[in-house]
Amino acid sequence: MEFLVVSHNTALVIASIVIAIAAGFTGLTLSKDLSKQSVSRRKGSVAVSAIALGGGIWSMHFVAMLGIQMPILFYYDAAITLASALLAILIVGTALLLLHFRERTPATLSAAGALVGCGILAMHFVGMAGLQLCRAVYTPFGIVLAVVSAIGLCIGAFWIAYGRRTNRSILLGTLCFGAAVSTVHFVAIAGTRFVPVPTLHEFGPVMSNETLAMGVIISSFIIFGAFLWMGVTFFVPAAPMPRPQDAPAAADKPAPKPDAPKPAPVAVRIPCERNGVTQLIDPAQVAFVRAEGHYTNIYTNDAKHFCVWPITEAVTRLNAAGFIKTHRSYLVNPTQVKHFERLKDNGVCRFAAPNLPPVPVSRSNLKLVRDTLGL
Repeated sequence: MEFLVVSHNTALVIASIVIAIAAGFTGLTLSKDLSKQSVSRRKGSVAVSAIALGGGIWSMHFVAMLGIQMPILFYYDAAITLASALLAILIVGTALLLLHFRERTPATLSAAGALVGCGILAMHFVGMAGLQLCRAVYTPFGIVLAVVSAIGLCIGAFWIAYGRRTNRSILLGTLCFGAAVSTVHFVAIAGTRFVPVPTLHEFGPVMSNETLAMGVIISSFIIFGAFLWMGVTFFVPAAPMPRPQDAPAAADKPAPKPDAPKPAPVAVRIPCERNGVTQLIDPAQVAFVRAEGHYTNIYTNDAKHFCVWPITEAVTRLNAAGFIKTHRSYLVNPTQVKHFERLKDNGVCRFAAPNLPPVPVSRSNLKLVRDTLGL
């Protein structure tokens, strides 16, 4: 078997790496602070982020492929090339759904990173299957190295980017994502040889390098446009809070009218969503609140409700309603507790409604719970 001599255009290799980094930054920034959004907006943000990350993987691959120079003319199958892009977007989207609609645990982070690594691999090998008039020949060592690189680097990227959602971690995660996508491609290409094929095996229309270049230019233009847009919101500091000395003096403020009625305080109610409708629930009807990643489940005597509040916001808002924290993932309404059971190093709160599960009480919260219940 006679292998073709292959060389690479250095400028396009560098451009492909830059595209991977820009796509990583765009996708990871788009998915920041989603816990503060409604479910519908969160789904939209995850979809756009998946397009940015998956489209970046595809664009990086084919910009690098445009830089491959061989002594023969070769083409691409348009249908297979498009399918490779859709595959990358769908797999990355699945990983993001796992991260933003499940509790974010080490297992979740690892599973999402492994999924994205599989998405990069699937996109690469499906895209390579679209070559016409030449065929890629893989070695077992090259395949194994590509698989290990893809999954290992992507798990590392998502652990860094999602471990703590700070600007610093997003920037580090961006670099790791760009390195993962680029490394997987070039490791896979290093273990690949190309042989000429005398006939076309068309699944869809055939594209030349020039036609592919137009598609890649359009996708890269969109990615860099989104990159600039997200960069402005990422790097521009928030407006500073007014300093006390900047506040108007008390003498300059108009005196309040003595007869002006004071606004009545607004009672705290918990917004819960179901089928696109937001229901406001009185905290007095709630037995306990359970954290699930970046959202919470609200348990009443007869139902379980979905709330977009993270546990930190639930604690802040429900303290005034008398709720107490019994565990890092649980808030309890003491008026709904029917029984308290002390175990060896912790405890359990039980409720009158038979369908409600017991709530654990951690060792560090035992005294607070016992004092609140008057035990």
